[in-house]
Amino acid sequence: HMWIGADDDRSLAALHRAIDAGVDFIDTALAYGDGHSEQLVGRAVRESERTIRVATKIPPKNGQWPAQPGVDPDEAFPADWIRACTERSLGHLGLDAIDVQQFHVWSDDWVDRGSWLAGIEKLKAEGAIRSFGVSINDHQPENALRLIETGVVDTVQVIYNIFDQSPADRLLDAAGAAGVGVIVRVPFDEGSLAGQVRPETEFPEGDWRNRYFGGDRKREVWERVTAIAGDLGIDVAELPAIALRFCLSHPAVSTVIAGMRRLENVDANVAAADAGPLDDATLETLRRHRWQRNFYA
Repeated sequence: HMWIGADDDRSLAALHRAIDAGVDFIDTALAYGDGHSEQLVGRAVRESERTIRVATKIPPKNGQWPAQPGVDPDEAFPADWIRACTERSLGHLGLDAIDVQQFHVWSDDWVDRGSWLAGIEKLKAEGAIRSFGVSINDHQPENALRLIETGVVDTVQVIYNIFDQSPADRLLDAAGAAGVGVIVRVPFDEGSLAGQVRPETEFPEGDWRNRYFGGDRKREVWERVTAIAGDLGIDVAELPAIALRFCLSHPAVSTVIAGMRRLENVDANVAAADAGPLDDATLETLRRHRWQRNFYA
């Protein structure tokens, strides 16, 4: 899962290392670097002998992130926009089809309204996309329950981690029962659950994490992270693997998209995934560290 700004050669090296290690699902978006991320992902996939599933996302036409209540679905995802964006993404990727085409934002108000579903079904019938998914607004896991019930969606992408456990209340069970795939994003809470955010941490100027971890949040986060490690009797350095395995331990979770810009991240993430689910006692301990908040707002 790649954001913009990373060095291309380093990104490609990390992608190839991940693919060689068995990673077979890559998530990107048209909005990441205005197609640049898709171009890099497409190149890595085309250069590989293995079968890789590629997921991308269509940005909302109205430019509203997250989706706001009361907006007409045809302002965000009209059928012609869905087609135009899909064609752009296919061009960047250099692939015949997109395995999972997602809406980059979602509002459950849009169920049974607008031209989006006809647009998606036509692209599926033509073979341009294989599956359809939505990326649920940050910290709003229940804003896709109606969509799941309709049976028209194949995957949902959602924030789920040791701090934000809210998808486990209803969404994950609903998706599991409906046979809808779950793509977990932000497993490390933008780095805090990987032990990378301490009171003295300084992010580069212009880095959006300055806002996300603004004010007293770095100290607050670090206290909670050290409390988790203390409760588990582990070093903070062991937490990233635990954070990843926490997400994978829920039976409804299909895959977790973790940032992998550096080769050591790739190796650590693959090793953690290979280690399998956590035991019940560890999961019970981690459930006590749930933390309701929205640093994106």
